[in-house]
Amino acid sequence: MNQSKKQLIEAEKKAAKLFEEIESNGLLASGRTEKEINTAIFALAFELFGIEKYWHKRIVRAGKNTLKPYDENPENLTLQPGDILFIDFGPIFEDWEADFGRTYVLGNDPLKLKLAQDVERAWWDGKAYFEQQKKITGAELYKYCHTLAQKYGWEFGGEIGGHLIGHFPHERLEKEDKTNYIHPENTIDMRALDQKGQERNWILEIHFVDKEKEIGGFFEQLMTTQ
Repeated sequence: MNQSKKQLIEAEKKAAKLFEEIESNGLLASGRTEKEINTAIFALAFELFGIEKYWHKRIVRAGKNTLKPYDENPENLTLQPGDILFIDFGPIFEDWEADFGRTYVLGNDPLKLKLAQDVERAWWDGKAYFEQQKKITGAELYKYCHTLAQKYGWEFGGEIGGHLIGHFPHERLEKEDKTNYIHPENTIDMRALDQKGQERNWILEIHFVDKEKEIGGFFEQLMTTQ
């Protein structure tokens, strides 16, 4: 395993610890707005790890906002009893990026709980599929993510299924360059080396939605760990 991958894995371990602390500190409580939760997480991340830099905007989405993909900036909702919500943060640990997303459910609504479980299960399905292929393009993996949504009884909600990640600031993820993304227009082998001849590392993100019920779930982390 090369040094870059080791550093990315270490950054992700710290991100996972941050998310454990978010849950155990009671920050995800009804009556708080998304922005209030976001601010509280930022303060906790600084307290625990001294994190001040994030390589993408920090996202907390609750209720109907869980339908919205990354690029949108919906209204600031207040977390309600029984709500579903997800968090998507990209903290930087000693100049190495993490990108971590998790879904939480307040209460015991069986459909929302199933959604939270399904996005995690589908993420592992996607990782396994990637590892089984000797060669796979971003478009092929994106298509498989849509297949997974159908398998679990949802609709895939993301315009992408993931992206490159690395040392901060990593190669700028130009939206016009679809080879940086798990995207239907990326026809490049995901295992192809970068311009410097180095291995590229990928984040896989699973976003399932039910537009009629106005709920969505999200699960995201580093996929290329082998």
